[in-house]
Amino acid sequence: MTTDPRYPIGTFAYDGVATPQARALRIEAIAQAPAALRAAVRGLTPQQLDTPYREGGWTVRQVVHHVPDSHLNAYVRFKLALTEDTPTIKPYDQERWAELADTKTVPPEVSLALLDAVHQRWVALLKSMTSTDWQRAYNHPEYNRRIPLDEVLAMYAWHGRHHVAHITSLREREGWL
Repeated sequence: MTTDPRYPIGTFAYDGVATPQARALRIEAIAQAPAALRAAVRGLTPQQLDTPYREGGWTVRQVVHHVPDSHLNAYVRFKLALTEDTPTIKPYDQERWAELADTKTVPPEVSLALLDAVHQRWVALLKSMTSTDWQRAYNHPEYNRRIPLDEVLAMYAWHGRHHVAHITSLREREGWL
């Protein structure tokens, strides 16, 4: 845990561990992310949903919509990496996506349902992957490097916890328990 509200569980750092045990733990974290996000927002009022989790940050509603946007992109990137030879993925501007009308107005339940569905498919895919599959990667043009699927798995296991912590940390600070 950190005192920086941008990174309540710390910044992402890939440890390079790519064992079956590490993968299983990371897949389980991804499997649990939808329920954790749902629990984090349970009982919040519309006003609370439209409160930024930190000064200058996204609102809780924007965070809830961002997670399935991001995880849907990750799921597609896994499928591309599994079906093409080191494809170059299409980045997206998450800041601009967070400013679109749907992200600012749609009830969180819509994105929570989307996250449930995406994760059911994604976790099934992840659990089916062979040791050879885990050697695959994609090119990320913004980072100008090849990113192995083991690293992507670790990043998204962290990503779900990261955004849940944005909301739970806000709830603690505001006494919205």
